[in-house]
Amino acid sequence: MPLPDPGTLALFAGAAVALLVIPGPAVLYIVAQSIEHGRGAGLVSMLGVQFGGLVHVTAAALGLSALLVSSAVAFNVVKYAGAAYLIFLGLRKLLRRERFETTGERPPRRLDRLFAQGIVVNVLNPKTALFFFAFLPQFVDVSAGSVGLQIAILGVLFILIAMVSDGAYALAAGTASGWLRENPRFLRAERWISGTVLVGLGVTAALSGSHRK
Repeated sequence: MPLPDPGTLALFAGAAVALLVIPGPAVLYIVAQSIEHGRGAGLVSMLGVQFGGLVHVTAAALGLSALLVSSAVAFNVVKYAGAAYLIFLGLRKLLRRERFETTGERPPRRLDRLFAQGIVVNVLNPKTALFFFAFLPQFVDVSAGSVGLQIAILGVLFILIAMVSDGAYALAAGTASGWLRENPRFLRAERWISGTVLVGLGVTAALSGSHRK
């Protein structure tokens, strides 16, 4: 069974940690959910994002990411669909009238819905597919055979490391939200902060670099 050697795995893990500690759109999304709904919701959102990452890992292992990378139409369709979804979530948050009590209680939110949203946010991010397609092969030994299996193993390792890193962000943001929600001013501003973050992520995704063949 062709497995990456321990040295390659260690190098890959180090590179993955270095990349993951830098907050990206997925981390900002998770942080926004943690601040709004608490640590549990943030962790569920994180799990949804990572499940979406597994979809990209599977696609990369099967070679489907090559189609997304080579087709400008496919890239742009997924890119703008993901951006529109983020903007939709943000606008819904901004336009929804919510009543908060100063007791620090959070509005109820179904965790399965947060999990599903996390999946959609990451699946509809073509840059995740591009990342796995560009990053994972750098640590694959083609001469060992079963390139797809090696990519799958590296991808799963990346997801596991991301669960720890992104989970730490979710816990930190959720803990901070408990303190912040004791402040009535934050209760009034939180809806605008979360909504603006989501809309900003969507706009950034839509205006990000175009596809290059």
